[in-house]
Amino acid sequence: MREDAARRGRLRELLAGRRAVLVPGAADALTARIVEELGFAAVYASGAGITNSRLALPDLGFLGLAELESCVRAMREACDLPLLVDADTGFGNALNVHETARRLERAGADAVQIEDQLWPKRCGHFAGKAVIPVEEMEARIRAACAARRDPDLLIVARTDARAVLGFEEALVRARRYHEAGADLLFVEAPESEAELAAVPARLPDVPLLVNMVVGGRTPLLPRDRLAAMGYALVLYANAALQGAIRGAARALEALRERGVLEEDPELLAPFAERQRLVRKPLFDALEERLSRPPEPRT
Repeated sequence: MREDAARRGRLRELLAGRRAVLVPGAADALTARIVEELGFAAVYASGAGITNSRLALPDLGFLGLAELESCVRAMREACDLPLLVDADTGFGNALNVHETARRLERAGADAVQIEDQLWPKRCGHFAGKAVIPVEEMEARIRAACAARRDPDLLIVARTDARAVLGFEEALVRARRYHEAGADLLFVEAPESEAELAAVPARLPDVPLLVNMVVGGRTPLLPRDRLAAMGYALVLYANAALQGAIRGAARALEALRERGVLEEDPELLAPFAERQRLVRKPLFDALEERLSRPPEPRT
């Protein structure tokens, strides 16, 4: 489709610029729409965020492909931004990865991210991770590439080897994943500013994503410094979710203490703003138009 081509073209332009473009994560369609309205250039469907928000469970491999696919379809309906999708390990072996990539592309993904963890996976900033042999991950990448109907669908390869096998092995794996066909590389959880700088220095010819996890293992650096290092995208996968948790708790604490909750801009979005975000005026106009009797034929 023409819209798919335009979005994927914009995403490839972002990668080529190496300008450390900020990419917020979303756990649902409404958050994806907010990301778009605030003027960000792309949005990320966070597996951890969807698991936390939809299931109230930690990021320990509880999310299934059908649930992820449903969320991606809703996000695609809600916004027109390039959509990067966290597909965890692809939910199995190379055959499973092929089906995952195929279904997520049909659901509206513009980039599908696969990682080299052993299933069930863990959040990249948790202890106790394990990774599969590099050859098995290469097969996953080749399978994802083979599943594409559109060659402009991006395949993102993430390695979690830093915490398991060390920083040097993570770089070796990242290089091999690019050679296997990945368009964008993601070395998860560097543990110092020196390591953050070394990833693009050692992989200068490959577009790179860096993950800034508030409270995680990686130092949080400003966008301009990450751009100077050579990163293409800067991911804040769950900043919106963390903000929503704090906001919901504050509003409900106020309700508990006051016994009533009126419109308070410090605590609540106005009713009208909520309806605008979900585009109720559009549906009101559509309903009015559809309820009109047809014009008589002449």
